[in-house]
Amino acid sequence: MPYASDSIVLHQIGKTFTTSRGHITALHNIDLSIGDGEFFSIVGPSGCGKTTLLRILAGLDTASTGTVDIKINSGDRPVNSMVFQEQSVFPWMMVIDNVAYGLKLRGIAKKERYEIAEKYIRMIGLSKFAKAYPHQLSGGMKQRVSVARAFANDPEILLMDEPFGALDEQNRIILQQELLRIWELSKKTTVFITHSIDEALCLSDRIMIMTAHPGTLKSIVNVDLPRPRDIAAIRTTMRYNELFQIIWLTLREEVLKVKQLELDAY
Repeated sequence: MPYASDSIVLHQIGKTFTTSRGHITALHNIDLSIGDGEFFSIVGPSGCGKTTLLRILAGLDTASTGTVDIKINSGDRPVNSMVFQEQSVFPWMMVIDNVAYGLKLRGIAKKERYEIAEKYIRMIGLSKFAKAYPHQLSGGMKQRVSVARAFANDPEILLMDEPFGALDEQNRIILQQELLRIWELSKKTTVFITHSIDEALCLSDRIMIMTAHPGTLKSIVNVDLPRPRDIAAIRTTMRYNELFQIIWLTLREEVLKVKQLELDAY
C-alpha cells in the first residue's frame, strides 16, 4: 500500500565487528525505506544480522557504513521503544507502574501517566491485574505488559525483536491478535523481527527477506491480505498460502547456505 511519507530510510547500511579472529561483516549495503505507519517485518536465517539491524535502528549500536534517517513528527516524543524477546518488566513494580515507566522518565505527571497506562492495560486485557506484581503473572501476561509499555510511551517507531518467540503457541496467537488490535488503533510505524513466516504474514504490510551472513536485503514481499485481520481466518485463505510459499522458497535458499557453511566448518 502507498504511504504518505517514509518514516525510516536506510542507505548503504553496513556493520563490521572486530573480533579475535579478525573482522566479521554482519550487514552489507542495506538500502531500505519503511513507510510512516507501516507494519514491517524482517525474516532471515539465523545469524543474518536481523537483531544487529534493529539495534542500529534503536540507537543501541552504530552502523560502520551508511546512514539512518528517522522522521521525527514530534519533538516531545521518544524516537523509539523496543520490545525484546526476553520479558523485560521490572519485578519490583506493579503492572501499572511498569506500563507508565517510560512516561515517568519523560516527566509526565502521575495522574496523566496513570490515565494513559490504564488505557493500554485495558487494551491488553489486564485491568484486573493493574496492581499486581510480575511474579503474580504468567509469561504471556508479562509480555503483554511489555507491549503495553512500548505503546504507552508513544514513540515515533516501535521496534520488536521476536517478542513472542519464547511463548507457547496459544499465547503467541493471543498476543499476535492483541498486537494487531492495538496497532490498528495507533498505526504506529513498527519494525518486527521474527523467525516465523506465519507470524510475519499475519501481522505485516511488507516483509523483508534477508540473505545469509553477511546479511543484506534479498527481497521484499507485499502482504496484500485485507485488514483488519483475524489470524485464524487469514490462515485458511488461498492468498495466505501463496505468500507463504513465495517467502519460504526465497528464504529456503538462504537457510541451506547457512547449513552448508556449518557443514564446511567441520
